[in-house]
Amino acid sequence: MESWSFLTNHARVLLCIARDPGVRLREVAASLGITERSAHAIVADLAAAGYVVKQKHGRRNRYQIQAHLPLPEPASQEPAIGDVLAVLVGDGASAVSGWSRACRHERW
Repeated sequence: MESWSFLTNHARVLLCIARDPGVRLREVAASLGITERSAHAIVADLAAAGYVVKQKHGRRNRYQIQAHLPLPEPASQEPAIGDVLAVLVGDGASAVSGWSRACRHERW
């Protein structure tokens, strides 16, 4: 039986960033079972759509989620992305305030 997930890789990457805004793309890729190149492309997609702002801190990047933006779902009643992340992460404040917990090394 083929495995599948309710969440897209874009949502899973966003969850990793919500858990740790300073997470390395190498860590994101390893924890989600995707390539580092895929993780980079997904973050670029999220940044281009305005959901993530990438900030350089020395040699590392830090990501800030724009939690006030609505979901890009035409059928939804436009909850903010932060509302959805709060449910998935399990702590409403952590999704937007930089909760520094590493992305879990498990598959969703």
